[in-house]
Amino acid sequence: MAIYKIRAGFAERAMDSSTLPSTFVITVPATTANLGPGFDCLGAALSRYNRFRFQRGGAADLTIEATGLGAQQVSLQGDNLLYQAFVKVYQHLGEVPPPVTIQVEMDVPLARGLGSSATAIVGGIVGGNALAGFPLADQALLQLAIEMEGHPDNVVPAFLGGCQLTTANPRQTEFPWTICDLPWHDRIIPVVAIPDVELSTAVARQVLPRQYDRADAIFNMAHLGLLLRGLDQGRSEWLRTALDDRIHQPYRKALIPGFEALETAALAAGAYGVVISGAGPTVLALVDRDYQESVTLALEQVWQSLGIHGTVQPLALDRSGVTIETSSVD
Repeated sequence: MAIYKIRAGFAERAMDSSTLPSTFVITVPATTANLGPGFDCLGAALSRYNRFRFQRGGAADLTIEATGLGAQQVSLQGDNLLYQAFVKVYQHLGEVPPPVTIQVEMDVPLARGLGSSATAIVGGIVGGNALAGFPLADQALLQLAIEMEGHPDNVVPAFLGGCQLTTANPRQTEFPWTICDLPWHDRIIPVVAIPDVELSTAVARQVLPRQYDRADAIFNMAHLGLLLRGLDQGRSEWLRTALDDRIHQPYRKALIPGFEALETAALAAGAYGVVISGAGPTVLALVDRDYQESVTLALEQVWQSLGIHGTVQPLALDRSGVTIETSSVD
């Protein structure tokens, strides 16, 4: 079994169809977006994964099988988001998508603010490009992914790994984005509290105002700058200030089960701060590695006291992003 990084050159050369493997496994990490003040522009890849196995051909034009977390909610028809992303590659190339069998192994929960849709979009686009012989390079793949998702904060770290800041750059017509890979101090641990309830991004966006006060915009700009330095240096006093936000969290807190109690308990247990992961309802605490166990326990105890069911676990920053595996590459 060979494993290839998208950016290692393998995906940047088109392959002759006679030597092209018929099966690829695409692994895509979960993501957390916003991280407080970085609304719609900042995201980080996390160490939970969805895996998608694409095999050319099958008994029908499309066969989808799903296993794992939330598999019963996955569409097995052509409206499946993963397959739609797969098809988008061929539409971009002006080609007809081939018959394909797709096996989905899920560990990123749906509609929880951990980038499940981004894993499907990135997985489908990378899988489509692989079966097509890798005609598209990274920027073209990322552009397709951003177009499908509508914003870059999840799909960019899902594709590239690490913590990524993405800003629009209209001066670049072919790829109108500038992406900055941000340093993340090794002592900073993300702890996620994932409740057993869903929250759609559309609902979470409906509660946001259409306009903001200038003071709130300045507040967020200052805190985002401080957050970037805090993530780099691991400075606790910077991080405890930097994770505050006035653009989305004050309006979404009411949608998150037990948010204020979780925040209070996590801070008392040693967390730098607590934010809503993406649109929620998952809550993310950033913690020094020495406090990850105490913060995890504190969050679990809050949910027990409130009668809320879910999973609390420390994760790691995924630094690899999407990968491709195949057993027969020439």
